[in-house]
Amino acid sequence: MTGFKSQVAVVTGGAQGIGGAVADLLCAEGAQVAIWDMDGDLASKKADALGNECFALQVDVASWDSVETATEATLKRAGRVDILVNSAGVAGMNATVEDYPVEHFAEIVQINLMGTFHVNKAVVPAMRKQGYGRIVNIASVAGKEGNPNASAYSASKAGVIGLTKSLGKELADVDIAVNCVTPAAARTRIFDQMSQEHIDYMLAKIPRGRFLELDEAAAMIAWLCSRENTFTTAGVFDLSGGRATY
Repeated sequence: MTGFKSQVAVVTGGAQGIGGAVADLLCAEGAQVAIWDMDGDLASKKADALGNECFALQVDVASWDSVETATEATLKRAGRVDILVNSAGVAGMNATVEDYPVEHFAEIVQINLMGTFHVNKAVVPAMRKQGYGRIVNIASVAGKEGNPNASAYSASKAGVIGLTKSLGKELADVDIAVNCVTPAAARTRIFDQMSQEHIDYMLAKIPRGRFLELDEAAAMIAWLCSRENTFTTAGVFDLSGGRATY
């Protein structure tokens, strides 16, 4: 498969989870993948395993300076960015709004929403200059419906949906598609941040009766990143196993 041959993709949170599955698929189809991840060692191992001149950078998406530095380094090494998949994110603790620590709420929003904003803001100028790009932001079904005891995560992912819609409309006059996906839960390391009660709640809400598989998410995201996606932008694509009502 060579559907992404000669293209350069940035995948944040690409060392594992949904981002890791996306990196696997894009590389298998010919892309050179830059893995941006907080875990530099794990990202480097992932890039080495992928081959195809893929490389890793340790990046804190919550820091604008870190994202700027990574963008410059990526463009210097690869020359361009054709694809951006924003998968870096955290779940945060499970607590009611009245019990949620103010500082922790702000931290989750800083990573999930501001981090997505930082990376989009940094990469879009290069895409606009070359007149082409595909962006997929990973939101969540929680951003549509709101999960109880997960207000910070739900609010941050709702923000990602709004950001995607705004940016997609801003770039609709050029060949840059900006979309997001709203996955239900998948078994990744993010489960380590959740209580078993919350995990059971999420599973009970999925009509399919199971969690999302990583390769299922990667397949949809890869299509949104492809040249075949010529018309859809500012869209929200469901990956919730029938849970979402819109």
